[in-house]
Amino acid sequence: MTQTARVYGGSLYDLAAEEQLTDNIKQQMADILQLFRENPDYIRLLSEPSIPTGERTGLIDKAFGEQAEKYLVSFLKLLCERSILAEFAGCCEEFTRRYNVDHNIAEAVVTSAAGLSEDQLSALKAKLEKISGKHISLIQRVDSSVLGGLRVELEGKQLDGTVQGRLSGISRKLNEVIV
Repeated sequence: MTQTARVYGGSLYDLAAEEQLTDNIKQQMADILQLFRENPDYIRLLSEPSIPTGERTGLIDKAFGEQAEKYLVSFLKLLCERSILAEFAGCCEEFTRRYNVDHNIAEAVVTSAAGLSEDQLSALKAKLEKISGKHISLIQRVDSSVLGGLRVELEGKQLDGTVQGRLSGISRKLNEVIV
C-alpha cells in the first residue's frame, strides 16, 4: 500500500467515523472495488487523460451517485480528478485496517487443501477469538499444495498445522543432522 493510499483512505475513514457512516461506506467500498476488479476497462476509462475530467467525474456520478454515500462518490471523483484512481484498492485496504482497529477485529486467513464446512469455520473462528481476544473476520483460501491440515495467518503470526509444513520441518531437521 502506498503512502498516498494510506493518507486518502485514512482521511475518508476519519470523515466516515465523524458522520457515523463507517459500516455503510466500508461495504460500499468493497462492492465498488469488486466492480472495478471485474471491469478493469472502466478504471482505464476513468483514468484516460484524453477524456475531460468533467466527463470522467460525470461517469462516476452516473454509476454511483444514486447508490453510494455522497462522501464516497465525492471521494471517487477526487481520486479521478487527481489521476490517482488506481490507488482506490489501497484506500480500501487502509479504510478496512482502521475500521478493524476501531472495532477490535482481526483478519485471519485460513488455508486448507479443501474447502471447510460452515461448522468447521465457526469452530475455528470461535477458537481464534478465544486465543486473540478479538472478533475474527475469516478469509478462507484453498490450496491443494498444503496436502492436509490448516495454516492460519493472524496478526502477522502463522500457525502452520499443514502436512506440507510438517514435512518441511522434518526435512529441515534431517538436513541439520546430516550436515
